[in-house]
Amino acid sequence: MPLSDDHNSDSESSRLSESTAASSDSEYSRQSFNSDSSSKPSSPASSPPKMITFDELMAAARNLTNLTLAHEIAVNANFCIKHEDLPQNSFAGTVKQIVHKAFWDHLESELNEEPPEYEHAIKLFEEIKEILLSFLTPGANRIQNQICEVLDTDLIRQQAEHNAVDIHGLANYVINTMGKLCAPIRDNDIKQLKATDNIVELLRQIFRVLDLMKMDMANYTIQNLRPYLQRNLVDYERTKFQEILEETPSALDLTTEWIKDSIKDELSSASDESSSSPGADSSSKRTISPTLVLNNGYLKLLQWNYHKTIPETLITDEARLQELREKLRQLRIIACVCLITNNMVGAAIVDVPDFAEQLKRISVPLLEGMNKKTFNLKEALNAIGVQICSKVNRSLTERGLPTLDEEMQSNLMGQITHIVEENNPVCSLIDKRIQFFLRSLLALPSFQKSMPTMPGGLSVIQTEMELVGSQYASIVNFNKQVYGPFYANILRKLLFHETPMGKAEPGTATTTS
Repeated sequence: MPLSDDHNSDSESSRLSESTAASSDSEYSRQSFNSDSSSKPSSPASSPPKMITFDELMAAARNLTNLTLAHEIAVNANFCIKHEDLPQNSFAGTVKQIVHKAFWDHLESELNEEPPEYEHAIKLFEEIKEILLSFLTPGANRIQNQICEVLDTDLIRQQAEHNAVDIHGLANYVINTMGKLCAPIRDNDIKQLKATDNIVELLRQIFRVLDLMKMDMANYTIQNLRPYLQRNLVDYERTKFQEILEETPSALDLTTEWIKDSIKDELSSASDESSSSPGADSSSKRTISPTLVLNNGYLKLLQWNYHKTIPETLITDEARLQELREKLRQLRIIACVCLITNNMVGAAIVDVPDFAEQLKRISVPLLEGMNKKTFNLKEALNAIGVQICSKVNRSLTERGLPTLDEEMQSNLMGQITHIVEENNPVCSLIDKRIQFFLRSLLALPSFQKSMPTMPGGLSVIQTEMELVGSQYASIVNFNKQVYGPFYANILRKLLFHETPMGKAEPGTATTTS
């Protein structure tokens, strides 16, 4: 889920906070986030060009991975690790199945020898011991000592030399220990393990359940890290990106080009206004607001060609922005369909309650999957037109009125299918109104909860637009909090030809207005 839209300071994002599960700091000392986020955040410093070594490049990649992962954990409440098996019919799935079967068949043949060969089984118990120990929190000394004592592989090898290994007893101990450490959701898996008699199949299933328990432990850690990350995410992300920038000075090149394009747009807009207003100040570049430049850049992201690389400072939200873009495309078409229908047959449906909502219910299912390459928008619009004509005629018949003639139906369907054409006037009008609403939304103070007035023609999609707008504003406001100092340096250079400032103290508010 995207971020909420109320960020009051760099030091704390209170609207991101969730209830924190009680846990000690030491319990998560093994997590890399804790150690990284303790370093002081800073605003960007300029770096001279330098040659990048492979190690430096890999270090930057690791920092980007950590930054992206931390961002996803904090802003996406549904983020978790899922267990996914390879498709059985796939090449990788077939290879995995063959290799695993060969391993377990070999183990079974060794245990069936006279005397049994236990070496591979002992190695499995050694691996099981390490996994069980990894589940323990600091201070769990009693169970740790017990695991090490029972699964002492040196002792087990000595017993194997005298053919005195109780392999079923060891497996039962492992199962009982797993039952103490596992999440409640794995209780049924533990019961199934206890009901398994074949030792090879039992060991195989033990490893399967241990894999699930590792996933559960990772998700539990993520759940408990989330409130901490949410409270410290601004400083953490800024610090991490500063590290990336120091290791890779070109890490802001795409961001700089993105801001340059936005400045060009604002200059062009200012020039148009100046030419249409005699006597206006011609020095428009000096009067351009950095905030307007940034907001214009953010708006362009909703029309971005995502085959192009997105600016570096927005990589962590690329998927969310792309999803919002696709949603807006769908809403724009729905608004166009409703506007066209209302203009052409409005007199026939004026007395029908909630007819616009009915049109929306017709359109939404047929526009699902618009982001797929195989989606044929013209066919979908034609199908929408057919259903709308049928709906209108049925409504007219129910009220004892004459239905639409063939020419009217043909014109209505033609107008709807023409939405796909470039520079379609209805589409252009709706698009301008959507842009006006989003621009007005970005102009509001980040702490303001209310929405701007919905422009005419968008009332049918008002609920959806406000939801999309809220998610979009949350992404933008948080991005400004994190990367504001970097943007400020770029804007000083491009707009005012100033030298970028050095590092700022943590929590320093940076404005670009």
